[in-house]
Amino acid sequence: MSENIVVVTGATRGIGRATATAFARKGYRVIVTGRRAEAVDAVVRELRAEGLAVEGELLDVCSVDSARCLAESIGERHGHLDVLVNNAGILPEATVSGSVNFAHPGAFTETLMTNTFGPANVIEALLPLVRKARSGRIVNISTEMGSLTEQRNPESQYYSMVVPGYQASKAALNSLTVGLAKLLADTPVRVTSVCPGFVATELAPAAADAPTTADDAARIVLEAAESPDPCTDGAFIGASGPIPW
Repeated sequence: MSENIVVVTGATRGIGRATATAFARKGYRVIVTGRRAEAVDAVVRELRAEGLAVEGELLDVCSVDSARCLAESIGERHGHLDVLVNNAGILPEATVSGSVNFAHPGAFTETLMTNTFGPANVIEALLPLVRKARSGRIVNISTEMGSLTEQRNPESQYYSMVVPGYQASKAALNSLTVGLAKLLADTPVRVTSVCPGFVATELAPAAADAPTTADDAARIVLEAAESPDPCTDGAFIGASGPIPW
């Protein structure tokens, strides 16, 4: 186990791409994953041009078979996984057309599949490899919008936002963090939900003018993965510290 291996899902753009870059520059061997081969290859070429240790793998987080294939491939080459960053996420409610009373059925289902079932699929497939690491880490990229407390807080900057599929998907992801942390309490593996802030990405039109850059967000993710503080296990944290559930 001479190398620290990290998998970043949804690593071909935005926070995922920046996170893959940050880990690679820190000396990790990064496995860049995404659904489109050309996008994965482009990121791998870019980072290898910097002399960084990077590999590419196709992954559809919604596919159980795809996640299992990834696990088999990593197991054959490396035998363990030090860090899993569940970053892949979508927000189709931001651009869906047509009127709805509350939740657009198609967008709601698609969001839950990617943002909640997706990480669950990947964790199920890769957890045995994470458990083989000296001190495995699982970082789930969440958002303050998934905090039930903040959704009900009139002082929150997200109080006026009602995107039920996205908010429910991230609240459910936070629940996965808690459950997994309890399951692994007697092991060296730590699990953390991280809100990187309101980040300028392609996730939604409003994000174009967000105050946090993808590189800034990546630093928060990297710090969470490397934190020696045991209080981060089963916790929900952001740039300023703990976030209420």
